[in-house]
Amino acid sequence: MIYLLEDDDSIRELIIYTLGNQGMEAMGFAEPSSFWKAMKEKLPDLLLLDIMLPGEDGISILKKLRMARDTEKLPIIMLTAKGSEYDTVYGLDCGADDYISKPFRIMELLSRIKALLRRTSGREETPENYRVGSLSVSPERRLVEVDGEKIDLTLKEYELLCLLMSKPGIVFERETLLKKIWGYDFDGESRTLDVHIRTLRQKLGPAGKLIETVRGVGYKATAQEQ
Repeated sequence: MIYLLEDDDSIRELIIYTLGNQGMEAMGFAEPSSFWKAMKEKLPDLLLLDIMLPGEDGISILKKLRMARDTEKLPIIMLTAKGSEYDTVYGLDCGADDYISKPFRIMELLSRIKALLRRTSGREETPENYRVGSLSVSPERRLVEVDGEKIDLTLKEYELLCLLMSKPGIVFERETLLKKIWGYDFDGESRTLDVHIRTLRQKLGPAGKLIETVRGVGYKATAQEQ
């Protein structure tokens, strides 16, 4: 089941209709109150969430969902008319798994939905702990620390860091990171990966320099702290 919280009737009806034609069960809501009522009755497999909503904005709803134990890992894609980099960073930093700006191509939205569902339907076993200099990652406890201080990361930031740390010194191409973390190939230029790398480095502080840019190729985690 996919939930869509979108106050624009035409957009909501188009998405629900398209999802239905793709064999996906979906339910749309025009206002937060009806959405919260449905959430008490049944949790969805994925949520499409608009930012500009009557009564309660999408970011506030996103934060509440990420703070609740039963929805902290609910796959969420933000749908919004706001397309600035600040809004993108803020939405992702608050815990959104993906972000698509209006107007969007319906087939691209479908691709992202399917990719996110595939990725979250079955997660791999947790690997061993990783440590490089002052940075340590414990997948078993889902804990990231720099000099013993806990660092709070979004799900995608955490998965990205784990992937890079799993093979220190090895360069991951942009396309590989996008496919492994987001589960799909972008058609054209995308800022999603760059935004996550930037916020990840900022949160890691001095240890952020361990995540290196390989110009024209991708990113890597250094094998040792400089």
